[in-house]
Amino acid sequence: MTDIIAGVEIPETSAVAEATEFLRERTNPLIFHHSRRVFLLGSLHARKLDLRPDPELLYISAMFHDTGLLIPFSDTPQRFEVDGADHARKFLLDRGFSESAAEVVWMAIALHTTPEIPGRMGPEIAATNYGVLTDAIGWGMDRLEGDQLDEIVAAHPRGDFKKEFLQAFFDGLKDRPDTTYGTINADILEHFVPGFRRTSMVERINDAPWPR
Repeated sequence: MTDIIAGVEIPETSAVAEATEFLRERTNPLIFHHSRRVFLLGSLHARKLDLRPDPELLYISAMFHDTGLLIPFSDTPQRFEVDGADHARKFLLDRGFSESAAEVVWMAIALHTTPEIPGRMGPEIAATNYGVLTDAIGWGMDRLEGDQLDEIVAAHPRGDFKKEFLQAFFDGLKDRPDTTYGTINADILEHFVPGFRRTSMVERINDAPWPR
């Protein structure tokens, strides 16, 4: 039976089913429900803006976009967005997807916290970012129908999302603080860690191993 939420059809492919199971088994309900909402909200924004993302690739992007917070891909500390993007790329390539499809998903996830740029890129990249922005900070909610939002939240409850999501961010970043340089993620550590201060670009330039 086709799964339709708020008028958005969940793609019926083996990769979608496996991605759904991957999230259920390896993350937690907070990230699972958030990721599904990102797909649904991103799909609605894409429809409003006449974007035409590949639904399967958009779904994989949404489902993997925060996996780096809970399942670091690399033993070498790297941005959680890159961890999630690497997870998704391997997932797709292992299942016979093309390099170009894997690259689209990689970019959608790697850039999902970057302001302004995703909206000027391909439809999957833009829609992933729009879904993230709507679920995380309420961006663009006024462009969507209230009953659609209600249906999405009924299917994938937010619970105490604000508090729990911030805590999940902190838990995923606290052991790799240097990866937050130049990103919004340093805001999380400044909120949770007394005395934490981000390193500035000025300091990095002045501390570079050049004589002048």
